[in-house]
Formats: sequence, C-alpha cells, structure tokens
Amino acid sequence: MIVTTAHRPADAVLARAEGLARELGARLVARRGRTLRQLMEHYRDPRLLVVSDKELRYYDGDTETPLYFHPSMAFVRVKRLRNGEPDPMIELSGCEPGDSVLDCTAGLGSDALVFSYAVGQSGRVTALESEPVLHVVVREGWKHYETDLPDANEAMRRIDARLADHREYLAALPDDSVDIVYFDPMFREPVYESSALEPIRPVANYGSLERETVGHAIRVARKCVMMKESRTSDEFERLGFERCPVKKTSKIGYGVIRIDRSRRI
Repeated sequence: MIVTTAHRPADAVLARAEGLARELGARLVARRGRTLRQLMEHYRDPRLLVVSDKELRYYDGDTETPLYFHPSMAFVRVKRLRNGEPDPMIELSGCEPGDSVLDCTAGLGSDALVFSYAVGQSGRVTALESEPVLHVVVREGWKHYETDLPDANEAMRRIDARLADHREYLAALPDDSVDIVYFDPMFREPVYESSALEPIRPVANYGSLERETVGHAIRVARKCVMMKESRTSDEFERLGFERCPVKKTSKIGYGVIRIDRSRRI
C-alpha cells in the first residue's frame, strides 16, 4: 500500500501521513506533483491512501470511488433523535443514556455514532473493526470530521475505536461487562444498490457471524444482543435472534436476544 498526501502538505499533515504509514506497514511516498494514477503505476500498487488536513481517502484499483468517512444517514438519525423522534435501532435495543455498547462490526461507523449520541456523555461506545484500512479511515474521521452540531461532534469523539477481531475480543471479556452487544455483518443478501457499498467492498470483512460468537455475546451482555441484517434474512433464525417488527417498506431488519440468565451458555 502507498500513503501519500495532497499537494503541498502542511508539516502536521506530513507527520500524520508518516504515522499512518508506520501503522499500516505501508510505503510513504512524496506526491511531487504526480497524479494518483501515476503513483499507482510507478510503484505497481493499486492501493493508495491520501492524507489531507480534512480527511483520509483510500483508493483501490478495483473501484473508481474512494473510501472516506462521512456520517451520512447517521447524521440525519442523530438530528432526528435531537428532535425527540424515535430511532428503530435505539428503541429495539432498549439503549438509554449511560449505557455501554460494544459495536462488534463498526464498518463505516454509522450505527456506532447513533449509539454514542444516545448513550450520552455518561455512556460509552466501543467500536471494533477487523480490517486495518477501514479502521483507520473511520477512526480518523471520528477524530476530525466537523458537522454543524457540537453535540454530534462530541458523540463522534467519544467513540473508542479499536482494531480487533470481535470473536477474540468477545471471548476475552468477562461476563456482564457491557449493556448491549451489536452486530452489523456484511449482509448475506445485499439490500443496497451496488454503487452505495462500492468503496467498502475491497476492504470489508465478509465473514459470517458464528453461533459460538453469539454465545459469547450473550454471556457478555447485560441487556441484549442485537443484529442488523436484510429484512428477509434467514440469519436471525440460524443464530437464535428474535426477529423484530419493522415497516414493510424497510429493506433492513433487526433481531434481538433479550438477556435472561437461564438462556446463557
């Protein structure tokens, strides 16, 4: 992988690029007026991370659209919560201010942001991502992205982003250590237009959720374990989740396991 900067970077940007290159085990390359395509061709590497003072952009030779952080619909959902409107994920999970949430599959970070806003300053959200590039892009986005809502910015800054495999992470946690454990794996049955997920496809983890992992989640959670999948997915039944009612027009669905000590394994 190549790490470079925008043209004429400030010293702070260059230092940040150096640190990210070390973290990712990538080659740091000075831009020197060259286009991104020229850099890819010269170093024979289609993977390229561009560092600027505002964001990171990851390019992969297999896609035309770069991967970068943007709160997108999460920002819309936060604004709705600010206005007192319900959010299905928050309502169905029973999430309240002060709760601790473990997001096992952070991805682009949308749900972690909504959870972070909902739990407030007295709560905490830990977001796990197993893919290094995706982890770095989203983590740095949470640190530096600015919206026009200070409380939304604070919610992003509070998220504890960790590079980790959720299977190993959950297995190492003690019983009853968080309130909510949340999963949003790559859907077995895609529901979005292919272009919507194009930037994340080269760096996403496509592994399916395992029953043993769900068992650890039940052991760790105090309130519930929650999974998001396509509305018609068979994964809810396979993994023991109670399918939650959603609008017939919704393409996504939620499944919940309410914690009952008699069900723990």
